[in-house]
Amino acid sequence: MVRFLWRWILFAVALVVAARVTDYLSVPGFVIDPVQTLGDGLRLMAGAAVLALLNATLGKVIKLLTLPITCLTLGLFSLVINAAMLLLAGTLELGFRVDNFVAALVGSVILAIVNALLGTLIPDEEEKD
Repeated sequence: MVRFLWRWILFAVALVVAARVTDYLSVPGFVIDPVQTLGDGLRLMAGAAVLALLNATLGKVIKLLTLPITCLTLGLFSLVINAAMLLLAGTLELGFRVDNFVAALVGSVILAIVNALLGTLIPDEEEKD
């Protein structure tokens, strides 16, 4: 349970880092709401949870349905699907918003990279015999 909470917190941090890097790359449209109170932080955590839930449910179904085009594009179409999930979650305005598809595409790539890097901080669960 503690591992799950850490992964959730690190995913929210990755969301903030991705928005900052996207802004640094001069791609407008991926904005994190300022976190000034505990409620703002909880909204951002809820947004991260919604994005993770969308990726785990709807994203998997769409990736399965678009498997032929994903194979034809050598996997690059999955970036478009991830961007669409980020754009969909951003329209809910739960701590962040995404205004256009280009920002969602760049943001989703950066989010995946940062999430992978931060995921190395959490050790894998040990197998119990």
